[in-house]
Amino acid sequence: MCLGVPGRVVEVDGLVATVDFWGLRKQVRLDVVDSPVSPGDYVLNHVGFAIRRIPASEAEDTLALYSELLARETPGDLMAADVRGELDAAHRGKP
Repeated sequence: MCLGVPGRVVEVDGLVATVDFWGLRKQVRLDVVDSPVSPGDYVLNHVGFAIRRIPASEAEDTLALYSELLARETPGDLMAADVRGELDAAHRGKP
């Protein structure tokens, strides 16, 4: 399963934004995002592309859900495993 991960835009340089995901900053392409973004906006990221700008309240709700999933220790919880996998992959790619 692939997840769209919300993050907060820190900086925009043309079609590339620096986005903060749980303290990890990554470069995200803006080629396909549905509307212009500015620092402070939240975007939904999927495989390195911002696919849409999202309201802060929606991002906060999603981040709270992800935090809850990460706190789970239930064996076989595929959603929690997916969230952990996404974060692990992002951290492995950290410069």
